[in-house]
Amino acid sequence: MAGIEAKKGEILYQGHASMRIITKAGTVVYVDPFAGEGYDVPADLILVTHEHYDHNAVDKPAHKPDTVIWREAEFLEHGWRASELGHKVFHDVDVQAVEAYNGHHPKGFGVGYLLRFDDILVYVSGDTSKTSQMASMAKLGIDYAFLPIDGIYNMGPAEMMRCAELIDAKHVVPYHMDPGHLFNEADAERVKLSNVLIVPAGDVIDY
Repeated sequence: MAGIEAKKGEILYQGHASMRIITKAGTVVYVDPFAGEGYDVPADLILVTHEHYDHNAVDKPAHKPDTVIWREAEFLEHGWRASELGHKVFHDVDVQAVEAYNGHHPKGFGVGYLLRFDDILVYVSGDTSKTSQMASMAKLGIDYAFLPIDGIYNMGPAEMMRCAELIDAKHVVPYHMDPGHLFNEADAERVKLSNVLIVPAGDVIDY
C-alpha cells in the first residue's frame, strides 16, 4: 500500500521584503506585509521587522478574529543586542528576534527574525547590513536566509555575499533588491554564491 504523502509547507515570496509562510500544520504567517499578491489567505500571525511603511502594512492580509500581530518593539523591550532580544512561540512557529541595523536603520529601530517551524530554520533579516551577531549564526544550521541587496538602504550584493559566508545557510535568497519594484532578476544574479537561491516575486519555496 502506498504511503500517505505528508502535507507540504510553503514560503511564498511576494516581492520586495514581503512573504507568506504556510506551515505543514496550516499556520499562516505574514512577514513584513506590503508588496505583491497572495494576501487572501487569512493570517494567524503577522510579523513586522520595523516601522517603515514598506514593511508594516498589517491591514493588507486577510485577518481572522484572533489574528496576532507582533511588531519589532515587542522584541526590543530590553535592548537591541542579541542577548537582549525577545523570543516568542506561536503554535508551531518559534520566533527569535535577531540584530538588524545599518546607517539608515539605527540600532534599536528594527529586528530580523529566526523562524523555526516544521524542522526548518528561516532567517528573515529585515533591513540591515552586517551585524555583530552574524559571525555566530553558522552554528545554527539555517536552511533559508533572506538577505537584502539593494545597496541603497541596506547592504549591496558584495557585502551581502560576505554576510552569507558568515551565516553559512543551506540556501541564501536575495530580497529587498530594487526599491519600488517587487523583484529585479539582474540584481539578484549579481549574487555569485554556490548556495544562492533566486526566487522571483510570486514564486513559492516548497519544503
